[in-house]
Amino acid sequence: MSDSLYQKSYFSRLPELKDLAPEAFRAFLEFDQKALAEGKLSKSFKELIAIAVAHTTGCPYCIDLHVGNAKKAGVTKEQMAESIMVATALKAGSALAHGVNALNSYDGHGDQELYKKEYFARIKEFSKLSGDAFASFIDFDSKSMKDGVLSAKEKELIAVAVAHTTGCPYCIDVHTTGAKKQGATKEELAESIFVATALKAGSALAHAVNALNSYDQE
Repeated sequence: MSDSLYQKSYFSRLPELKDLAPEAFRAFLEFDQKALAEGKLSKSFKELIAIAVAHTTGCPYCIDLHVGNAKKAGVTKEQMAESIMVATALKAGSALAHGVNALNSYDGHGDQELYKKEYFARIKEFSKLSGDAFASFIDFDSKSMKDGVLSAKEKELIAVAVAHTTGCPYCIDVHTTGAKKQGATKEELAESIFVATALKAGSALAHAVNALNSYDQE
């Protein structure tokens, strides 16, 4: 085996898990297929969500798989690029949003509650503390979320999925509200969340091929 930790060929080892943990493996595959099946959201759009989430988890196997699936489903390179930009904005936005917790900690905030909706208002303080960087991020974030080849509604649904992947409660609140304002239904939100769930779990499963490689090394 080469020193490379990631090669496309390694992914072919995934079916070995069917013999090593058959019940769990079959159950995951069934869940994954149902999460990505046509529903209130189209299969092609679910693949766009999957691409965004795969870029959030950083799983190269998932990126390769779902870009291929998306292309087969008729997704354009421009649509793919916009979904990735939403993921980029959300992953960065999660870090920035948690900056309000850092401000609370720095200022000796006495409240034992670490997450309150009202804390998010402190994010504006970064415009004074780090003005140029803050302004640049806000500009990028707004441009990544506006109507393009993907609608603002579609981008908000992608953002909700990514926010569930980063686990940022502020982002979940902001983008669930944003998706609702853009006309997304609760059923559409639920489907986007299940795609995120399948991809986050799938990232862990996909990396099992690395574990198999490591285990089998002499």
